Amino acid sequence: MMESSESLSVLRLNEVKKAYHSGHEDLEVLKDISFEVKSGETVSIIGPSGSGKTTLLGICAGLDQPTSGSVSLCGQDISKMGEDERAEVRNASVGFVFQNFQLMPTLTALENVMVPLELRGEKGARKHAEELLAKVGLKDRVSHYPIQLSGGEQQRVALARAFVNRPSILFADEPTGNLDSETSVPIVDLLFDLNKNSGTTLVLVTHDLELAKTTDRLLRIDRGRLTEVET
Repeated sequence: MMESSESLSVLRLNEVKKAYHSGHEDLEVLKDISFEVKSGETVSIIGPSGSGKTTLLGICAGLDQPTSGSVSLCGQDISKMGEDERAEVRNASVGFVFQNFQLMPTLTALENVMVPLELRGEKGARKHAEELLAKVGLKDRVSHYPIQLSGGEQQRVALARAFVNRPSILFADEPTGNLDSETSVPIVDLLFDLNKNSGTTLVLVTHDLELAKTTDRLLRIDRGRLTEVET
């Protein structure tokens, strides 16, 4: 039996707005954003600084709530959920890669990767984390702390952590933003390889147009509006 289009949709936004109260007025950061991401798709969001890219990503991932409109993530309407409920959806279905790595400085590379599995109480966390660190080329760095790792190595740890809970969707916010061009290339290759092998849906925010063009679809946002969708 064929799946319905609803079941194939991992992320769906409908007329999403986000406004912040500033002084005597409301500053509208996102204006009537609507789009859908299908299972297994790779989508990039580009736009100038201050266009609303990171705000949009946060709302897609359930880190923030829209002022109005609806957000469906992995079949659940997260726009009507409280923070604890949204956190449960994130822990079960979402992976993250950030520009500044966001590793815990007091934990080793291995321990950082194990965190999502331990939060879920899964068995075999250590073995699975070791396997992923080997996949990202850090088999000999598992006992090192973030301060002992280069920027590229820290982002490799972050990639392993992002995929360790087998997410349905991965959100990446400027994943190469803190890396030089030479270090960025293998990180991007690794991100797409892991994503393809895992069958994960990828939503990527970047200012790098060349990186954006490697995804299935490109969404352009400017001044809070989705102005262009390229295939």
